[in-house]
Amino acid sequence: MKIIETVREMQSVADAMRSAGHTIALVPTMGYLHEAHLELMRVGKRHANKLIISIFVNPTQFGPSEDYERYPRDPEGDLEKARSVGVDIVFMPPVEEMYPEGFQTTVKVEKLTQHLCGLSRPGHFDGVTTVVCKLFNITKPHIAIFGQKDYQQLAVISRMAMDLNMDIQIIGVPTVREADGLAMSSRNAYLTQEQRPSALSLKKSLELADEMLRKGETDAKAIVRAVEALIKEHPFTEIDYVSICDPVTLEDMDRIDQEALLALAVKVGHTRLIDNQILKRK
Repeated sequence: MKIIETVREMQSVADAMRSAGHTIALVPTMGYLHEAHLELMRVGKRHANKLIISIFVNPTQFGPSEDYERYPRDPEGDLEKARSVGVDIVFMPPVEEMYPEGFQTTVKVEKLTQHLCGLSRPGHFDGVTTVVCKLFNITKPHIAIFGQKDYQQLAVISRMAMDLNMDIQIIGVPTVREADGLAMSSRNAYLTQEQRPSALSLKKSLELADEMLRKGETDAKAIVRAVEALIKEHPFTEIDYVSICDPVTLEDMDRIDQEALLALAVKVGHTRLIDNQILKRK
């Protein structure tokens, strides 16, 4: 496994791999790797014969009061885990390599970012699309793998790739959960033992919504009210949003006629958690 820290070397190596006829898969990460990241990498290995991962805590996608400085980091552990699944290259640039002095360009997706996390985290997705666009240009992948837990992020990146005619296949991988049902996230490390049961209210909410739909409830507002009530029953919780929306446009839906996305963002203590599920009428 090769570790690369500079843009110039990474581009040179990617060019050489492409010239040799290799297919490249990229898994972008912010490190502090867990089983969900490793599953993305396994998917990448199945779709390509060269796997690159990036480990970069991207400052431009964090707001002024968010957790950039304290975001969990474990570079040595990350490299050990990457080796365990057969990663070929780890791209680990310092911040000044990705954002040199004078950097002033932003990649922006308009409509999809005006919903869900885009409302409560202004500028977040501009940071995401800008860094992912840069990573695509640096690692030159044929395929890029993202988790469906970050549903809006996956939708935004897919839109960017389509709109900008990027010759890259975007693959979404179903949410990987811990044994108790909590969606895997690096930020789960922030949760105290006392807060953990409250964090599980997100998964319980998805199950409640699915059950209500199975029993014939199609009024989106009624399901949202029930979900909010369930979450509020748990201590330490503060709802950012509960939304039932169109899976493609992310615009709110009044009634579930076919498929709908139920998306949640909830603070448990100081930890912001997200989860989602596609709701389907039976």
